[in-house]
Amino acid sequence: MFKFSLSIPFNIKLLWDKWNIRGSILFSLWLQVILIFVAPIRKSARKKLVITLIWLAYLLADAAANFAVGLISNSQRNPDKNSDPKLTQNGDLLAFWAPFLLLHLGGPDTITAFALEDNQLWQRHLLGLVFQAGAVIYVFFQSLPNHKLMFPTVLMFFAGIIKYGERTLALYRASLDKFRDSMLKKPDPGPNYAKLMEEYAFKRSAELPTTITMTPEPDKETRASDTPPKEGDLNHLEVVHYAYHFFRTFRGLIVDLIFSFRERDESRDFFTRRSAEDALRVIEVELNFIYGSLYTKLEVVYSGLGFSSRFLAFGFTLATLGLFYFKTKDDFRGVDVGITYTLLLGAIALDVIALLTIIFSDRTFTQIKNPERPSPKALPAAFVFKTFLALKKPWWYPCKCTSGCRQHVLATPLAFRRWSGSISSHNLIRYCLESKKESIHEFPSLSRIVCEYIFDLLGLKNVFHCLTKICEVIGKNLGDIKEKLKILRQPFIMFLRLFMEDTVDEFLFVSREPFTKDLWEFIFEELKKKSEFADTPETAKRISSARGDWALTDSDGDHNNLLKYVSDVPYDESILLWHIATDLCYHAEKENGDNSAEKKNGGYRVKLRHFSKTLSDYMLYLLVFQPTMMSAVAGIAKIRFGDTCEEAKRFFKSRSLRPNEDKKACEQILSVNTDVGPEEVKGDRSKSVLFSASILAKELEREDDPEKKWMIMSRVWVELVSYAASHCRANTHAAEVSKGGQLITFFWLLMAQFGLGEQFQINEGHARAKLNVGK
Repeated sequence: MFKFSLSIPFNIKLLWDKWNIRGSILFSLWLQVILIFVAPIRKSARKKLVITLIWLAYLLADAAANFAVGLISNSQRNPDKNSDPKLTQNGDLLAFWAPFLLLHLGGPDTITAFALEDNQLWQRHLLGLVFQAGAVIYVFFQSLPNHKLMFPTVLMFFAGIIKYGERTLALYRASLDKFRDSMLKKPDPGPNYAKLMEEYAFKRSAELPTTITMTPEPDKETRASDTPPKEGDLNHLEVVHYAYHFFRTFRGLIVDLIFSFRERDESRDFFTRRSAEDALRVIEVELNFIYGSLYTKLEVVYSGLGFSSRFLAFGFTLATLGLFYFKTKDDFRGVDVGITYTLLLGAIALDVIALLTIIFSDRTFTQIKNPERPSPKALPAAFVFKTFLALKKPWWYPCKCTSGCRQHVLATPLAFRRWSGSISSHNLIRYCLESKKESIHEFPSLSRIVCEYIFDLLGLKNVFHCLTKICEVIGKNLGDIKEKLKILRQPFIMFLRLFMEDTVDEFLFVSREPFTKDLWEFIFEELKKKSEFADTPETAKRISSARGDWALTDSDGDHNNLLKYVSDVPYDESILLWHIATDLCYHAEKENGDNSAEKKNGGYRVKLRHFSKTLSDYMLYLLVFQPTMMSAVAGIAKIRFGDTCEEAKRFFKSRSLRPNEDKKACEQILSVNTDVGPEEVKGDRSKSVLFSASILAKELEREDDPEKKWMIMSRVWVELVSYAASHCRANTHAAEVSKGGQLITFFWLLMAQFGLGEQFQINEGHARAKLNVGK
């Protein structure tokens, strides 16, 4: 009988026994270095792979530190005969290494929680702090009475406790319950109604002619704002100051608090005076303050004891380095001394980097006064701060789109971006045809921008364009080869789709569109126009609840034939109808989008088409792949999407349509006779809306002015996104801030700044009642 035995070679066992503790500690330190540098880019990363790698490092960091503490504790309790005898016998060195792992469990300042739910686990981290501190103390006492590094060990233990305590406190303060409690005002019982009515009844019983007059009570909120609105453009520091002011005012949005109309009026007055770009800059910084409060140690560091505890821990680490440096180390192996210095210098380096991160954080800039006119002594520092803030300002780069129209796309480098600057796109027709991913614009390459600038300075602009053309040809050929090689991965993809269909579909069919300046200006102006009508709570609520009907009724002409596609159908059905209709109209005009008449108007019709297409594909992406953001309005979206896809696939198969024939597919859909609506001949068991959307597209095509047609569609899409933004749970918006950010979150915050929504419910405040006794 055949026997199979698996054994680990003795040399490998010996190597593991010799290096398991050393390797685990160094691995833990390496993870800390990765996290402190890489964790901040997750709020601006465009690819999910980057966020996944940060998530992996975040989990491994805690696991590695806990594992190393366990190994040290176990080696002290039960020495292995195969382990390194010098390291095993030298328990004082192991006891000295153990507090470094407490330091690592405290984590870097740049990340305390990976997801919003991690903040709710602060009790677990508090328990972990107690147990890990106990394990370190146990290791320390195991090394007695011959502990040669007693004082350095004690100092590092206190430094580790401080860092781990900071992280636990940061998680506690960022938990939603505590976050809400920190913003709740003192309970307000209002005027003493019972006492007033007792006096009123007493005077009436004495037959005194008594009346009650009401006068508004002076409100403390009527005082002037600390940051009054400024006319004109904002400088870099003013952007941070105003953003912090409105962050302090509106951070209660995250936990669904209500606000007064005075707060709304102040915010609306400020944003109506701003340009679209300045409003974008302020909202970017506001979202970064939300990110810092919920996912980093920012709030703890800037608290009352934050700076003192930070410098105390840093002082302990420096003192430990000094004591170890002057300590006799003849009893220790050279490699162990090197590891110890690596741990000490690594801890100091991490603290210095954390200090620099604090110095150059937006929170620090809120404390700087008037950097535009610095004193001569402060010129170097002011120049450094202004340059750093200037680098974080949105960079716009002109880029040609597929229709030849030139638009400015967000090209801020990754290290300075405050969010991803990208919009995810999913298209139903492209998905059903299994066409390759495509986008209207390309993401600008930083290296290309720099090379173009250098060639331009050298007067070699034509050479650069020639090289660009050559690179495009090479890239196209490589792309064709890549497409042909895709057939090799099909079996693997089919296998993965059995277990993770949505993840594979997102990888294969979801593309990313760069954020354009024109799109933001259009969104800003549309929401600003709506805010002008929101003078009363009822009007603000009605406008923010519009699902496209506001755009249709507010436009010139009679569009009652289109109202039923937004008012009389569920929201998720409305998105699918307008998504397919937008695609049908988009491909119907794709050939003649850049004609001479269009150029006379600056390509505005082309831009409107792009706005509609971008928002349409984005909303389908949210509906299909971000169900948590759409849970309040999605309904049976998954069923409706699946039924529509099945009908589209059957139709495309009957017409022998192949991948990448999107335009032809749209023409075939529009060619189907729809004189009798599909709901009249198919019943309602299938929730497909494919040919209902075709009827909507034909209704839109009847518009005489193509530009007006695309204006209507663009405005409808702005309202559809606005509706979803205002009905999405606030903590879901906060959760997306740490994953690159979502355009819908910018809608949500901008609507709040303009006073659109249901969160403004305090209108008049208290009233003061006065008893008047007549003669």
